[in-house]
Amino acid sequence: MKSAVETLTPTRVKLTVEVPFDEVKPSIEKAYKQVAEQVSIPGFRKGKIPASVVDQRVGRGYVYEQAINEGLNGWFQAALEEQNITPLSRPEVDITSAPDPETKSGDLVFELELDVKPSIELPDLAGLELVVEPVAVEDADVDTAIDELRGRFGTLKAADKPAAKDDFLTMDLTAKVDGEEVDSAADLSYQVGSGTMLEGLDEAVEGLSAGEDAIFTTKLAGGEHAGEDAEVKVVVKAVKTRELPEADDEFAQLASEFDTIAELRESTKTQVEQQKRFAQAGEARDKAIDALLEKVEVPVPDSYIDDQVDQHFTQDSSEGHDSDDHRAEVRQNTVDAFKREVVLDAVLEQHEVEVDQQELIDYIFQTSQQYGMDPQQFAQIIDQAGQLPMVIADVRRNKALSKVVELASVKDTDGNAVDLSSILGTAGDDDEAAEETAADEDATSESK
Repeated sequence: MKSAVETLTPTRVKLTVEVPFDEVKPSIEKAYKQVAEQVSIPGFRKGKIPASVVDQRVGRGYVYEQAINEGLNGWFQAALEEQNITPLSRPEVDITSAPDPETKSGDLVFELELDVKPSIELPDLAGLELVVEPVAVEDADVDTAIDELRGRFGTLKAADKPAAKDDFLTMDLTAKVDGEEVDSAADLSYQVGSGTMLEGLDEAVEGLSAGEDAIFTTKLAGGEHAGEDAEVKVVVKAVKTRELPEADDEFAQLASEFDTIAELRESTKTQVEQQKRFAQAGEARDKAIDALLEKVEVPVPDSYIDDQVDQHFTQDSSEGHDSDDHRAEVRQNTVDAFKREVVLDAVLEQHEVEVDQQELIDYIFQTSQQYGMDPQQFAQIIDQAGQLPMVIADVRRNKALSKVVELASVKDTDGNAVDLSSILGTAGDDDEAAEETAADEDATSESK
């Protein structure tokens, strides 16, 4: 088999593949066997019909057509590998020459045009300069963290006062659409200002005391009337405030492994500093990809992007979802994601970044925890859905971004050099690492 590639644009090529008749013959023989299994001819058992009889009853042309259709993908894949082409979509095939069934000779020649991932030239990564915010832990930061811990041990007390931000309410809700009641709920608990229920609820309840009510208009988020405007009546039945324990030695012993509040504050300061370093690493990673994209021109295949956008709206066809503004937003996000992948894949290739089994296991474990799933069950779902290659690609690109930060010059806004190697070397994803730190805090608080 021979193949030749013609570059039409930086993101589109024309591939011509020529398959000699001798290489087509195995596919023809296979096609004869398949046809012999499919047809019934008196006097012959299925699968034992001679080729000459198949030619008489079905036609040699039909068999040749079957052979070519069955073999096309294999020859196409071999040509892609030979030319080192990464396709973005499956192309349509134009067969320009095919073996002649009458003479049992002739080469197969087919052409196809396809979108491909463009080749780019990376700048010197050591020349990238990234500026991030410095890590500084103030007393106020420690106070905030201690207050959050105190909140876990706080108690709710009824308060004879109007509801205000952060207060806790017991309330009833009734929703009506066009004057007809469509939903209701009683004795709901809600923290004012959390924004976890209906839009407009916070504004409606602020200032209300126990026994008072208010009516507001909102858009329902779920149920049979999702997306419709509703008139909602809220009745406040109780207002409660959270009383926090004093931040003293007794609290330190209750909430942690430490005997004194001074020791707890020192440990908390270390945790806050670590969290800020993870945030600093995340900022460096974000700025690293932005810096690369500023220095590299990434050609974008419009037809591929259009197909991706169309798939997005095909999968989500809810009413009002497909608007000009939303489509433009989705398209821009798709273009940005494509450019990011191309640049990071170039880093992967240049620096031969690979993912080992343990890194993949760690990623699956961390992600499964975010979804509250068993890691083995989560891994099975990924495998059965055929998404394992995508997961590996995500992990590799994540490592590639860490590699960019590692090689770049990173300074804070005060001009001090920033070393992120310890964090980038242990965290596959800064958000996940921050969550692990938070989990450690939870474990500490529960150890007593």
